[in-house]
Amino acid sequence: MSRARQEAPWLRWVVPAVVAVAALVAWEAVVRIYQLPQYLLPGPLLVGKTLWANFGSLMGSWWYTVKITFGALGLAIVGGVLLGGLFAVSRWVELSLFPFAVVLQVTPIVAIAPLILIFIDSTTAALLLCAWIVAFFPILANTVVGLRSADARLRDLFRLYRATRWQTLVHLLVPSALPYFMAGLRVAAGLSLIGAVVAEFTAGAAGRETGLASRILEASFRTEMPKMFAALVLVSLTGIALYGLMLLLSHWLLGRWHDSERGGD
Repeated sequence: MSRARQEAPWLRWVVPAVVAVAALVAWEAVVRIYQLPQYLLPGPLLVGKTLWANFGSLMGSWWYTVKITFGALGLAIVGGVLLGGLFAVSRWVELSLFPFAVVLQVTPIVAIAPLILIFIDSTTAALLLCAWIVAFFPILANTVVGLRSADARLRDLFRLYRATRWQTLVHLLVPSALPYFMAGLRVAAGLSLIGAVVAEFTAGAAGRETGLASRILEASFRTEMPKMFAALVLVSLTGIALYGLMLLLSHWLLGRWHDSERGGD
């Protein structure tokens, strides 16, 4: 019997939860034993109290960050899939445009963000564009690889039965590309959040319509470490929730037929 079959499904959730609780207990113990001041390292209990006390203002900023993240991810999905399809169909289009996609990927967003903020008046639109740039390439690259990974023998079979291009796309290329696309989507989801936060750090935005990055900057300027940690906790929890959502989506789409979700059964 394989190890995947021996392990109970609940272990995937219980073990990380136990480790996380143990880490929080150790963190609180270190703060109390060494009597560390809160401006240096607040304990998790103080961070939780601060999060509860500032829940209203932090949740407004959290929602702004979430909107930027999902907006950038949605644009990355649309742009990456459409352009990836063009790359898979036309070699000339790929040779012409792929270098530009690589340049966007390898250029640090902190270097591009100030230039974008100069040319775009709307801070929200600028943050959305910055987050899109970070999240776009993983979806594009995985879509191209997936569309080209279809079995050559199956391609020949489709040609033998004179399948139309639409039938080949729907029944062969899309199922072949879907596992690769989902892998890219898991990466892009986290990168879209990182791009939104980093872009806002670079922009130094302030005011009501701002995200968690602005709350972190404000708290650091005022040496309000508990509030800064509370905002950081929200960012981390959002990233974990995004990854979990992508895992559930991947299991829903691939769980019945692909080995990556079936555990090789």
